[in-house]
Amino acid sequence: MTRPYISLELRRQIEQDSRYRCGYCLSEAALTGISLSIDHITPIMAGGTTDRDNLWSACRPCNENKNNRTQAEDIISGEFARLFNPRTQNWHEHFTWSEDKTEIIGLTPTGRATVSALQLNRPLLVRVRLRWVLAGFHPPVD
Repeated sequence: MTRPYISLELRRQIEQDSRYRCGYCLSEAALTGISLSIDHITPIMAGGTTDRDNLWSACRPCNENKNNRTQAEDIISGEFARLFNPRTQNWHEHFTWSEDKTEIIGLTPTGRATVSALQLNRPLLVRVRLRWVLAGFHPPVD
């Protein structure tokens, strides 16, 4: 399958919409030093389109872990829940930070399913968040 073309102007709009950070783990491109990828919120294989309403910035690990999924298992109920949609849903309604601000805690079935499926608390990311917290760069202020 060939990747759909995303114009430079559309990329800029998505980057601005997302405030230059991953829509899932909230890592900022400027802190990681790595460009964000463009995520199809509803994957093309699941009928998603390549337009602004279905696109958002994501760090490469979150995008790769999400892959073609639209839902995942909620670790509490054992039922499947839709993954978080950064374009239409409020991050703070589905997630919160741990006391030390290094881990993301899912508050809802969607939040818990997304934390688990996208591995939002990857060990390396948790370690780097601690450094960001100590430097005063994290968590991002909305």
